[in-house]
Amino acid sequence: MVFASLNFLCVFFPLCMLAYFYAKNIKQKNAVLLVFSLVFYAWGEPVYIFLLLLMSFCDWLFAILIERHRDFKKLFLFIACAVNLGIIGIFKYGSFTLLNFQSLFGIPRQIPNIILPIGISFYTFQLLSYVIDVYRGDVKAQKNYGIVLLYASLFHQCIAGPIVRYKDVELQLLSRRPTVISINEGINRFCVGLAKKAVVANMCGKLFELFVVSDSLINTDEAIEVISHKSALSLWLGIFMFSMQIYLDFSAYSDMAIGMGKMIGLEYKENFDYPYLSRSVSEFWRRWHISLGTFFRDYVYFPLGGSRRGKGRTIFNLFVVWALTGLWHGASWNYVFWGLYFFVFIALEKMFFGKTLGKIPIISNIYLLIVVYFGWVLFKFENMSVMSAVLRGMFCLNKNSASDFETITLLKGNLIFIIIAVIACTPLVSFISRKIKFSKINKKNFSLIYGASSVVLPPVLIVLSLINIVGSSYNPFLYFQF
Repeated sequence: MVFASLNFLCVFFPLCMLAYFYAKNIKQKNAVLLVFSLVFYAWGEPVYIFLLLLMSFCDWLFAILIERHRDFKKLFLFIACAVNLGIIGIFKYGSFTLLNFQSLFGIPRQIPNIILPIGISFYTFQLLSYVIDVYRGDVKAQKNYGIVLLYASLFHQCIAGPIVRYKDVELQLLSRRPTVISINEGINRFCVGLAKKAVVANMCGKLFELFVVSDSLINTDEAIEVISHKSALSLWLGIFMFSMQIYLDFSAYSDMAIGMGKMIGLEYKENFDYPYLSRSVSEFWRRWHISLGTFFRDYVYFPLGGSRRGKGRTIFNLFVVWALTGLWHGASWNYVFWGLYFFVFIALEKMFFGKTLGKIPIISNIYLLIVVYFGWVLFKFENMSVMSAVLRGMFCLNKNSASDFETITLLKGNLIFIIIAVIACTPLVSFISRKIKFSKINKKNFSLIYGASSVVLPPVLIVLSLINIVGSSYNPFLYFQF
């Protein structure tokens, strides 16, 4: 992972941008992006590039058939959905399904080891949204297969999102011209995302391992022994660090994708809006992984009837959406329980006390943080026995101590970093920047300061990020499994 990150930052991305800006017209620029995107995808898994090519071809073809043969559009849409969902079902959930059959019925005797293609959940949903939008008449079918393939495979976001709708980037794929301002904004956004990931998120992950258990042991029986000797304070702090790690890690990749898009004139929508400041679980999920939430809303919840068919049907629709949301995140029962866990709270808010939460700001914020905090326990631990050991230990039910000298020492030694990480999860820095920008400060002086920071900040952040990447073997990518 370390070498891959360095190769991307120091070789792949600079070469791509160099070739892109030397390309003379939009066709050549798109060709450069397509070649580099396919190389990027094949870099990790050469064989699965054919799967990406095949799925893109099928959806390109079905979209054209839907547009040309309106009388049979439902049939073509059904086939397109069956192909896409069938492929992702085999690769992502095949082993999980067989394993459950084996535990229930004793068959099959051997479970094949199916390797999950990187980013399949993201580009499958993008392709599905494209075909469905053509079916609905929201966009015209793209006649050029290369454009559809580029849309699905763009290396900016095909691995970690955001999930981009074709209708949002259709015109930009065919004609775009980045400005000096957009390029500058893109560079800054990319560098901030890189530092957020390499410096802050990775350090949060290291502290989780020190407070709880190493990621290499996390789903093993050995982890139970390690966790049983951890103090309650250590476990509470560990889950707190993971809560920040997963937000900083995932939002960092969205920042980098949005930044890379801006550099070439593509505008991707925001994927996070400081979700930990929410006042309800419903609001949290409107601000966390926005592109996934809107996908399920527009292509599952609304077609099922949304909240228009009575309370009973609304609850059922929410159940389907959140069961699917859990499954989307991984082929393991903990993700299903995690999705249904949030379904319970969203259903309760929808039916009973959702409106009340908006009237009690501080209490509603605390409520949200507590619900999400324990939700991350369900999310983090696939092994139910390990999860149980963590939950018991948090309340001293493992006959463990409430706190210990080692944990307190580790907390004190990293307190400044933890405060920085908490601030990074809030809009405080951007709020202060806006205040300064719109204050009565001399505009000329502000322009000089802003210009200087735009020149100095990106290389500083890149150097800090490279130092952290090179100096540490811990550089996980939490969303590879999705």
